[in-house]
Amino acid sequence: MSSDFEGYEQDFAVLTAEITSKISRVPRLPPDEKKQMVANVEKQLEEAKELLEQMDLEVREIPPQSRGMYSNRMRSYKQEMGKLETDFKRSRIAYSDEVRNELLGDDGNSSENQRAHLLDNTERLERSSRRLEAGYQIAVETEQIGQEMLENLSHDREKIQRARERLRETDANLGKSSRVLTGMLRRIIQNRILLVILGIIVVITILTAITFFIRRH
Repeated sequence: MSSDFEGYEQDFAVLTAEITSKISRVPRLPPDEKKQMVANVEKQLEEAKELLEQMDLEVREIPPQSRGMYSNRMRSYKQEMGKLETDFKRSRIAYSDEVRNELLGDDGNSSENQRAHLLDNTERLERSSRRLEAGYQIAVETEQIGQEMLENLSHDREKIQRARERLRETDANLGKSSRVLTGMLRRIIQNRILLVILGIIVVITILTAITFFIRRH
């Protein structure tokens, strides 16, 4: 399971490095190449998101006691993904402003104002996105904690059931031992009574023989 996760990690690292390099090149490219580069980056961002989803699924399959380390790495990768999307949006906004200026002939000041306005709106959206991501992460961690608690409760329940079964077996064994000891005690008492009776009979027999012998003499 962890080997699959590490394989996705390597693919994600290579892909994000390529995306970072392409985003930094967008502002310096001619218009035709910029358009092609923007489309290429959009496609690779979708691939990176799919990799993150696969990694997230792998993390959910990891046992709870080993999941914490992978969850921390996932948070780091998601933050990196968010930064890439922010950088790409800024680069794309700059590209859109340039294309619009070429088509409409807007002056530099108007373009700069619009760009600043769009960047401000983008930053607001990014802040909202980060808040939503943080809320989602908290929900995921809460779900994980709940699963761990349920698993712990299940283990405790099994231990209690096993302890009860042992107590029942012990009670049953004690009951059998008690019955055996009672039977042995009963037989001992019976044997002692028989010995006493035999002793009395022997004594009576001896006394009778002595009396008979004395009378004859």
